Amino acid sequence: MEVTDFIEIDGSYLEGGGQSLRNALSLSCILSKPVRVVNIRANRPKPGLSHQHLQGVNLLRDITNADVVGNTLFSTQLEFSPRAVRNDSYRVETRTAASITLIYQMALPVLLFAARSSRVDVTGGTNVAFAPQIEYMQQVLLPNLKRFGIHAELKILHYGFYPRGNGRCLLELLPIRRVEPAQFVDFGELDDVKGYAFCAGRLPRSIAMDMQQTAQREIHRLWPYNDCTITVVKHPVDKARDNGAGIIMTARTTTGCVLGTATLGEKKVDGHVLGSDASCQLVEYLRKEICVDAHMQDQLIIYMSMANGVSTIRTGPLTKHTRTAIHVAEKMTGVKFEVEVEPSGLTRVSCHGLGCVNRFLL
Repeated sequence: MEVTDFIEIDGSYLEGGGQSLRNALSLSCILSKPVRVVNIRANRPKPGLSHQHLQGVNLLRDITNADVVGNTLFSTQLEFSPRAVRNDSYRVETRTAASITLIYQMALPVLLFAARSSRVDVTGGTNVAFAPQIEYMQQVLLPNLKRFGIHAELKILHYGFYPRGNGRCLLELLPIRRVEPAQFVDFGELDDVKGYAFCAGRLPRSIAMDMQQTAQREIHRLWPYNDCTITVVKHPVDKARDNGAGIIMTARTTTGCVLGTATLGEKKVDGHVLGSDASCQLVEYLRKEICVDAHMQDQLIIYMSMANGVSTIRTGPLTKHTRTAIHVAEKMTGVKFEVEVEPSGLTRVSCHGLGCVNRFLL
């Protein structure tokens, strides 16, 4: 009987949510290393695999024809043994408001190492709490990934909000031979700020206008000579059937830094509060000349660990998500991350990546 040597990841470490699971399985697929994840989401009110995590696990199973034990709802332990990465068109129907972006987080780094281009069509929540908004992925994450030589296109076919979901997106990406090292250390000067304030369903357009006016006023007060354009959108019924509202703001600098913030309306939506929260957070990044925002930190760690050389980011205090991502990357790949707090208070994170090579493109 064949004995499999699993790398064991403790899902209760630090953040204690889905971060450990997502990164461990993605790296397992890329490196062809079996992994066992225990104490999955131990720090959450309902531990174990939720619908969203289960859908992500099963998607990676299909992409790599993996052997999986424990892929059932609320399972707190999972064994995952992948085979080769297969390019294809994949379809995921969550039938809930499960976050589409968190499912893409698992699949995107893996499909970079396929033989040809791939596409992943997912139905679920585009704008839901405790997950990156779909516009943030489109306007902030993907531009940042270009520095690693990664090219992907994300199309939003329909918007979906909690509790019913009904959103649908299509991610198309090209394979790469290897991940290039990237530097996010030179802020330069602020170039412009763009934004997108939206509402849908029975919520009036005036809510989005309140978000726009408050956010633009804050940016123009501090940077009166820089462009700040926030577009107001009331989604038509054929694009969004349910109630939803939020704002996404993106800042670009003269050196190519792309930073973003996003806030999402709850049951009682105050457009002025949403606009103020988003702009104040963005202002904080710009004042400190941060090159990687707080929500981007953890998403870049997996790419830094795979890169063919030294990558460095300059950011604010590390989040629990980021420290969890570093822990998992180090355990899965054997690379080491160097973390240094500068006199300015900013944090510099560096890593000499493993230099993963796409064997199909040798």
